[in-house]
Amino acid sequence: MSDPLEQAVHAALATVIDPELRRPITELGMVESVDISADGQVRLAVLLTIAGCPLRGTITADSEKALSAVPGVTAVEVELKVMNQAQRDALKEQLRGASGQRGIPFNEPGSLTKVFAVASGKGGVGKSSLTVNLACALAAKGLRVGIVDADVHGFSVPALMGITQAPTRVDDMILPPVAYGVKVISIGMFVAGNQPVAWRGPMLHRALEQFLTDVYFGDLDVLFLDLPPGTGDIAISVAQLLPKAEILVVTTPQAAAADVAERAGAIATQTGQTVAGVIENMSYLEMPDGGRMELFGSGGGAVLAERLTTTVGTEVPLLGQIPLDILLREGGDTGAPIVLGRPETPAAIALTEIAGKLAARPRGLTGMKLGLQPR
Repeated sequence: MSDPLEQAVHAALATVIDPELRRPITELGMVESVDISADGQVRLAVLLTIAGCPLRGTITADSEKALSAVPGVTAVEVELKVMNQAQRDALKEQLRGASGQRGIPFNEPGSLTKVFAVASGKGGVGKSSLTVNLACALAAKGLRVGIVDADVHGFSVPALMGITQAPTRVDDMILPPVAYGVKVISIGMFVAGNQPVAWRGPMLHRALEQFLTDVYFGDLDVLFLDLPPGTGDIAISVAQLLPKAEILVVTTPQAAAADVAERAGAIATQTGQTVAGVIENMSYLEMPDGGRMELFGSGGGAVLAERLTTTVGTEVPLLGQIPLDILLREGGDTGAPIVLGRPETPAAIALTEIAGKLAARPRGLTGMKLGLQPR
């Protein structure tokens, strides 16, 4: 590759990121051929994973934009083709490793992914909205983030993220949709319309297990699991499938809500998990005169943190208090998280601060290979 224009063209292609796998198309073996004519016209052939790739238009547009910016390129033509089975197998081997094992990557000894299971004692405390906004805040900081919507019966994450795209299947591998830089999987992506999911315990466990084994998240810094309220089947399955997951407990300031939320955190004493902290939502309403109206009382989050500290035997901090904000609700309705759309609001600032605390939590070295050799 001695020609300067050819070198520049290939360097430009290395900046084109596959929107689902979040890696350069050159690295994924998606570039079949590049032809450059004497007058600077570039013909590019790109291999898609499947014929019905939902983001084929994005790949085309990004490739055209990257190549058109190269000095000396006069025209760009992008042809989309489809990988054959051997090429798909090679891609899967590259992503999963030579073994091709379909275990849970977040349990591997070398995994650096922080896993947070967002729990609540009961519904209606804003757990899913907080999960989405925390994930988006961390992604905005440059972290690689994923969400598993583990609330199978009450899934809501796709709507809160504005996701309408279905996951892409590459044989037995599922590529999750990406919104705001966050990879998301939910049973709602496989359900037609607004149909209910009437499943019992074993099916719920199998669905969660499939999300964690068959869905390719790649290298994540943080994975959030949005759990259903309470301490039922999914909470137990998370403890079994992801024993290193840390629990984030969401409550409101009301004493009764804190009492119920305590059970969601206290499950850690039975599962051996860690409680990462408590988040108090709907803490107060800011008034036009600068005062605060505490619609649901006060102090519930602090009391819950103190109780859980005593119960689990390690310090459980109150990570933050989120004020009531109509913009937070509106952002959820429109699929535009408030931490991105209105970052200057008190609710967005509080959420971003909590996200920063989660990002700063040490991963710990338990079970990790340090590569040390005895002398």
